[in-house]
This record gives sequence, C-alpha cells and structure tokens, in this order.
Amino acid sequence: MVRVLFVCMGNICRSPTAEGVFRDLVESQGLGARIAVDSAGTIDYHAGEPPDARAQAAARGRGVEIGHQRARQATADDFRRFDYVLAMDRTNRRTLAELCPPGEEHRLHLFMDFCSDKGSGDVPDPYYGGPGGFERVLDMIEEGSRGLLDHIRANHL
Repeated sequence: MVRVLFVCMGNICRSPTAEGVFRDLVESQGLGARIAVDSAGTIDYHAGEPPDARAQAAARGRGVEIGHQRARQATADDFRRFDYVLAMDRTNRRTLAELCPPGEEHRLHLFMDFCSDKGSGDVPDPYYGGPGGFERVLDMIEEGSRGLLDHIRANHL
C-alpha cells in the first residue's frame, strides 16, 4: 500500500480538493486497494470542519465529492504513516520540514514537483479570491495528480 498525504494550511481548500481529485483518479484506474489518500493542514484552526463551500462546489462541478472530509492538523507521526507528504506550497513545506522527524525528510515533497509543467511550484491558496481561483487550483491539481500517479506507478506498482 502506498500512502499519500496532501497538506495545505487549513485543510479546507487545496489539500481536501487534492485528496478528492487524486482519490477519484486512483479509483478510476482500479488502484484503490493499493493507494491510500488523506489530507491535513499545518494549522488546527479549521479542525473538524468540512472543506470550504466554494471548494466543494468547484470540485462537485467536476464530478468530485469532497463534502464528507473533515479538516485535521498534520502531525510528526504522519511522516511515519505516509510514503508521500505533499505540501501544496513552499510556505507549508517549510512548516512541515520543521515538523518532520529526523530521517523522514525523503517523504516530504512539493505537490507540483510531480506536474509535467511545474510552473511556480506552488498551488495558490484560493481562499481570499473569487471562484476563478478554485477553478485554477482544480486545473493544477488535476495535472499534478496525473503526474503523481505516473510516478507512483513507475516507482511502486
């Protein structure tokens, strides 16, 4: 079993969207029994809350349901439980690097490093913007998810 954790700041926009998109992709490829997916945030401010309503609406518009998810904060133990801890941007990657136990650094990556067109390396936080930001994030996550699945297939399956 390959275990993947997506992490943003509050775990209500980017990382739950990535969890839902990647899970749907994995399931559509018949790999649900071989790849586990979860998400978390670097802060606990939204712990226990569902994803942002705008993130849910944007994902639902593409056939991905994320409303059942609940936010949680990332922990040091996540670096032992997950093969991939994927930060949605460099700021959260730095926070995760501080949390990461010694010897587990190889698990921490920027999510967009798996995208064929890496661009900025960051998935921008759409929280303070309009609906277009959520659509842009979905575009990036869909592309990054395909690249991540290709990487996992090539290296683990």
